[in-house]
Amino acid sequence: MAQTINKITDDTVYTLSIQVSLNGLSFCCKNSDNEVLTLVSKSFDMQLSPELVLDKIKGYFEELEELQADFKTIEVIYQNDLYTLVPAPLFDEGMLKEYLSTNIKVLDTDFIAFDELPQRDMVIVYVPYANINNYFFENFGSFTYKHSTTILVDTLSGYEKHATTQRIYVNIHTVSFDCIAFEKGKLLLCNTFSCESKEDFLYYLMFVVEQLSFNPEVFELIFLGTITEDDPYYLIAYQYIRHLSVGTPDNKAKILNTTDSTTHRYFTLLNY
Repeated sequence: MAQTINKITDDTVYTLSIQVSLNGLSFCCKNSDNEVLTLVSKSFDMQLSPELVLDKIKGYFEELEELQADFKTIEVIYQNDLYTLVPAPLFDEGMLKEYLSTNIKVLDTDFIAFDELPQRDMVIVYVPYANINNYFFENFGSFTYKHSTTILVDTLSGYEKHATTQRIYVNIHTVSFDCIAFEKGKLLLCNTFSCESKEDFLYYLMFVVEQLSFNPEVFELIFLGTITEDDPYYLIAYQYIRHLSVGTPDNKAKILNTTDSTTHRYFTLLNY
């Protein structure tokens, strides 16, 4: 799905944020006034390899008029389940592979990066796609990149800073979802689950609820990502959980000339 919100002109400084996953790509262009000019989302029919995803990126830069501006800043967000959270006091940069090996299979050739969240006293260790990093470096020079979980944890922790309740946020992707749980402002859990059906989603969600001893009649469930209130995931959760809603990005950027009510699916892009 592509949505051009405003026409790009040549006399403005632009920032391009790109969210990269093996199932699709999303692009967000902002001007120097932090106004969102363009939101573009492209879903693949299947999960691709990092090499084929790079081919898609190259093609979109050639094909899409929205990506023809001279971008001063490039921001890349990697969305995958190849990550883990480490408390900052326990973090040792020499132990990156060991941190990840407890959760995922790490290859000797994998490049491992980390994002520091000093305000959250936490570090996110993850595997970005090295071939895509190389492409942006070779074609755009300097750029920044983060894991999508870094943005989610940082942003949601800010929301929850003074909370006195229990909340679970679920950020829905094509064949997976991020699950982030808080109690009275404290981060309890952050994980990504693969799911291809509403039954898969419900199984993992209720497993988290049980493990955290949350009461389905009390805690609040907030949906983000590619979802609406008539989505099967939302409807099946509604049968078991009393308090649920679809969240919206609380970002500083102004989205121009749009009546789109589903901007929550660009949550990480708009909160970079």
